[in-house]
Amino acid sequence: MPLGVLQHFTIEPADLERTKDFYVDVLGLAVGDRPPLGFPGYWLYSGGVATVHLLGPRKPREGITVRDPAKHYADTGRFDHIAFAADDLPAVRARLQSRGVSFREQVVPRTGAAQIFLFDPDGVGVELNFPPPA
Repeated sequence: MPLGVLQHFTIEPADLERTKDFYVDVLGLAVGDRPPLGFPGYWLYSGGVATVHLLGPRKPREGITVRDPAKHYADTGRFDHIAFAADDLPAVRARLQSRGVSFREQVVPRTGAAQIFLFDPDGVGVELNFPPPA
């Protein structure tokens, strides 16, 4: 059974609006079409694909686990981070700095590609990958 491409990842944030604003205002994703699922949330688009799904408050029902929004996790278990392709490193760096977002930057050995690592408001790791200089 071969798998296709990764379709999306879902975050159940403590603060839906704050997390949506982070992915839209800081990372540049776009709020897009979302089916009427019966609870608040957002589908955030990257490159025309609904890559990030954010879940708002839901009522428990069969098959639905509702986590306590006040609970903060020290880490995300074995899950480490999500990654996006990016471009215009200077502009992204300036955008993060102008919004007071802490990040770490590195260059991949041998390839010369640049990477930026940061965390969303719920502590989910985010990696931004930039192509090497021409």
